[in-house]
Amino acid sequence: MNFLDVKTDYAFKKVFGSENSKAILISFLNAIVYENAPHKIKDLTIVDPYNIPMIKGVKDTFVDVKAILDDDSKVIIEMQVLNHKGFEKRVLYNAAKNYSIQLTRNEAYHLLNPVIALSIVDFVMFEESQNTINSFKLIEKEQFIHYNDDIELIFVELPKFKKELEELNNIKDQWIYFVQNAGSLEYIPSNFDETIKQALENANEANLTKDELEAQYKRKEFISIQKLAVLKADEDGIEKGMEKGLQEGLEKGMEQKSIEIAKNLLDVLDNETISLKTGLSITVIQDLRL
Repeated sequence: MNFLDVKTDYAFKKVFGSENSKAILISFLNAIVYENAPHKIKDLTIVDPYNIPMIKGVKDTFVDVKAILDDDSKVIIEMQVLNHKGFEKRVLYNAAKNYSIQLTRNEAYHLLNPVIALSIVDFVMFEESQNTINSFKLIEKEQFIHYNDDIELIFVELPKFKKELEELNNIKDQWIYFVQNAGSLEYIPSNFDETIKQALENANEANLTKDELEAQYKRKEFISIQKLAVLKADEDGIEKGMEKGLQEGLEKGMEQKSIEIAKNLLDVLDNETISLKTGLSITVIQDLRL
């Protein structure tokens, strides 16, 4: 069996944002977002369900899934495989925008409903944290008093998740493993939750149309090209840095050698002659005499 790589934004929306994905998305959000909450999501509405035309071209950098929960909270779920400058600001901007556009003119502020921005990323964002999942809210920075829970940013960093299939302890582990590894699975694991098994059925390439497979192929190809471009830029930067460092090291070594020679000549030659023999400036030689 072959499954879609759910780390691609296209496949992610196919699995979690289709019209028949409600139970899958409820299970996923309850495991990732509401794991320790006293109340779980019982119902939701998927906003702008997945369809083929939603991918207009490989220039799109992300596609998100939006859901409105039964308490009118809004959740924005995004799969991002490529890091880029300003990504963390864009996540905050999107959350704030979805929060602010709820009200029309003259409506009361108490009508605003919470917005959660859930970002699953295939790169490390917070080196200082070993947690796979990090959550951020508005709090007082010294006493950690909660100001407001209406905007929450949650990041799932896939590279930090190291568990193997036999080490999955709960449904949260299973969902993270699913997103991280679906594209490399050859069968549906028997120990998976039934909802995750259904998610794998949705990702089964045998159940996709020709157009869907072509769209997925184009997205994977685009992402591979972008990753290679980033890798090439990093390698070029390292190479230039090494060349610059080597050149600066040689120049510094030569200067240090000239200074040592000049020190040995201070008692026998004048400044001008030492300058001619070593290449050092008169000012440097004068400083050596101090």
